[in-house]
Amino acid sequence: MSPISLPKQLRKVADRALLKSLESGLEIIETKLKESTSHAEKIIHSSSRHLVDAGGKRVRPTLVLLAAQLGDPTKQQVIDASVVVELTHLATLYQEDDIVEATTRRGEPHAQKLRANSVALLNGDLLFARASQVGAHLGQASLELQAETFERLCLGQLHETIGPIDGEDPIAHYIQVMADKTGSLISASARLGIILSGAPAEFEEPMRLYGEKIGVAFQLIDDVIDISEAGPSGKTPGTDLRKAAATGDQGAIDLLELIDGGLEEAAKLHEALVRLRNHPVAEAAYQEAKRWADEAVADVQVLPDGAVKNALATFAQAVVDRQQ
Repeated sequence: MSPISLPKQLRKVADRALLKSLESGLEIIETKLKESTSHAEKIIHSSSRHLVDAGGKRVRPTLVLLAAQLGDPTKQQVIDASVVVELTHLATLYQEDDIVEATTRRGEPHAQKLRANSVALLNGDLLFARASQVGAHLGQASLELQAETFERLCLGQLHETIGPIDGEDPIAHYIQVMADKTGSLISASARLGIILSGAPAEFEEPMRLYGEKIGVAFQLIDDVIDISEAGPSGKTPGTDLRKAAATGDQGAIDLLELIDGGLEEAAKLHEALVRLRNHPVAEAAYQEAKRWADEAVADVQVLPDGAVKNALATFAQAVVDRQQ
């Protein structure tokens, strides 16, 4: 996908003027992202730019731009906030690269494969620093929101890494991790669009709720896709399956025994994937994502009728319908 393409979740929006405004904003944002990740030192420039150059969905800056349509979307602060949220998102990917063992990210070589783990971690720190620099003039409310979101992103990654504690509901733990790791930044994006465009203040809360719930739905679907196309996500199977097993579901019990026994052998991995794809938890996760998306749409019904509200509904529907 071209780096300046709209997220495909918004390509079905009917209002051509709105689409043109969003596309124009994304072109400017893409340029600023490249400027913000440029470094004089060649090795740093190369390692910190590879995710930007790989493109991506640009969901978060697009939501900043979309929310800003409820005010004045041409304000420079709106563009800068869009850059801030995408830099923050990319920073979390580098930080996560230091923790997980994926082999690629967006089709590009994994940061761990490019350099040592510490380089991936420091690249994330660099992007967080650049995000702070770009956002330094956005005002007290935006800075407080950025700090709050950064804390939640860290807590989400920490809680995911540690896992649920004894006696904690694993499903509730998983949902909270998704809310912190994904929902917090999507929600912050929507709120920044309201705050910095000068849109009516009463629009901020419905957009906050929308972003939180869309974030959870988005991540749930990501995990369903991970099961169906790439491999076990380590999230839905490890929580929904264990809950099903606890109720005596023999299929879940058998599958857990297979997973817990190790998936190093290709045959075992293939068997686990086939059974995961066909297990009811995959459909249950999809239905749960749809419920979160429906609630998100309900939360923005208080917004004025028009292109923005219609686009938010279109986006929510496309989130749960997407296949990749």
